[in-house]
Amino acid sequence: MAAVQGTAVDIPTEDGVADAYLAHAGDGTPRPGVLLYQDAFGLRPHLRAMADRLAAAGYTVLVPNVFYRHGRAPVVELPEFIDPGARPEIFETLYPIMRSLTSEQTVRDADAYLRWLEASPLVADRPVAVTGYCMGARLTLWTAGAHADRVAAAAGFHGGHLVTDAPDSPHLAAGHITAEVYFGHADNDPSLPPEQIERFEDALTAAGVRHTCEVYTGAEHGYTQADTSAYDEKGAERHWVALLDLLKRTF
Repeated sequence: MAAVQGTAVDIPTEDGVADAYLAHAGDGTPRPGVLLYQDAFGLRPHLRAMADRLAAAGYTVLVPNVFYRHGRAPVVELPEFIDPGARPEIFETLYPIMRSLTSEQTVRDADAYLRWLEASPLVADRPVAVTGYCMGARLTLWTAGAHADRVAAAAGFHGGHLVTDAPDSPHLAAGHITAEVYFGHADNDPSLPPEQIERFEDALTAAGVRHTCEVYTGAEHGYTQADTSAYDEKGAERHWVALLDLLKRTF
């Protein structure tokens, strides 16, 4: 694997400045770009490690703090090991912040993130890939739908609330997506019950989106996040295989 360099960067947006982490090849050569969207716990050492692993596989990876309107990361102080069951106050603090991030803000911010990647000499001159975790899976769909000409691959893992009755429900982005899509759903996930999984895949199929949706048996919501109580090593490694296969097909 190539040597990886990690850098803190600031990205100007229409609403302020988003702090972010950039992982890239240490030799400075341009690589295909990947925009990585956080889970609810935000930009922290574990997500930086995930970006480093992707960068080592041959990509330039940007991880923005999507909660930048509430401050620089960490927006909420977190323990080294996150167990929401033992620390319910973590979600009590994070939930209003999560709820405040709208689809309109996400699409607007995504434009800034994508423009930053397009301008970077560390990113190859081509469309990028987007991947997201938990709430980040919703952001992935909104980004891929609103910026279809700039997103070649879109992935989401243990995403929740992908199908709602709202006019901006994430699944409705399917009609605008041109990227190839991969989603790895958690088996034990109250935020995405089987009927939502079915409606989500039906939307992708009806829109003619090239896609693969898989349910990871025995995995809980958050299974890729090694610093949380939801982590499942088998599911996490399966996710890496699926994500890297998607990127290899794309680039």
